Amino acid sequence: MYLLKPSFEIINFPIRVLQKLELYGRVCYKSEERITNISAEKFCKMIKSLKHESVIEHCSATVRFICNRGFTHELVRHRLASYSQESTRYCNYKKTGVTFIIPPWVKLQLGEYTRNMLNFHNYPIHARYWLDSLLNAEHNYNKLLEEGWSPQQARGVLPIDLKTEIIITANLREWMHIFELRCSKQAHPQMQELMVPLREEFTTRLPILFGEE
Repeated sequence: MYLLKPSFEIINFPIRVLQKLELYGRVCYKSEERITNISAEKFCKMIKSLKHESVIEHCSATVRFICNRGFTHELVRHRLASYSQESTRYCNYKKTGVTFIIPPWVKLQLGEYTRNMLNFHNYPIHARYWLDSLLNAEHNYNKLLEEGWSPQQARGVLPIDLKTEIIITANLREWMHIFELRCSKQAHPQMQELMVPLREEFTTRLPILFGEE
């Protein structure tokens, strides 16, 4: 089996966002004649302060996550978005090896792990239990496939820490909402692990919308 750290990649991010939002937003006020080369930032600050956030929905961003399936179970609860996810029904992991995501509270290096390679005494007891569970899941999954089960049948023995990939496209207002919920101290640690640095990246690219008030 293989262990990975979770990660994200911003696949698509809109350009000239503030200028576009100003153009769209000024239709509401019929003030297009006030558009200048430097007016967009002030206008977008204004619509944000007034909570006129429907204007922000006109621009979207797309992100690819490599994560565990617990992360995706929570992510897809955000309904104002489009998703494409790696399918355990159709992907046969026996061909490539089963991959799992290392949670932040397990201190292991990424890479390949087999039972023959492991000296379990070198790991803390909680890591031993976790590794043993994953190795058993991989073994049982592969055996079920050898016995004729299809991937969609055998997937039932795979745990939540199974690695998956998901692509999400959401408008910028929805991203603001996602960050508000998933970067909070009450959010699951694996959500915070990816969403906090992702919010920082969004803020670097678009501080007017994603920076602190």
